[in-house]
Amino acid sequence: MANSHHDDNSHGSVKSYVIGFILSIILTAIPFALVMSPSLPKDMTIAIILAFAIIQILVHLHYFLHLDFSGTQRNNVMAFAFTTLVIVLLVGLSLWIIFSIHREMMAH
Repeated sequence: MANSHHDDNSHGSVKSYVIGFILSIILTAIPFALVMSPSLPKDMTIAIILAFAIIQILVHLHYFLHLDFSGTQRNNVMAFAFTTLVIVLLVGLSLWIIFSIHREMMAH
């Protein structure tokens, strides 16, 4: 008995996987080259690496996890956004507590 809820559009094609793979390689190679041959100031290099990291996250979400803003993916995008929010809050607030405790202990 076939599953009638299976959506063939949710799976990527070989072409989309290859595009995602090539973009991932490019988005990894450029920051790697910037670090290996430091020609830019340190602050600018860090900013470029962070920008490429964010772009690479978006590439992975689109080409490998197939998340987009279509109606069929709305629940998945909302679940991902909520999970991201929880992780950011958990890590961010934990770091805030750790640094606050460190500052208080060093002050005394």
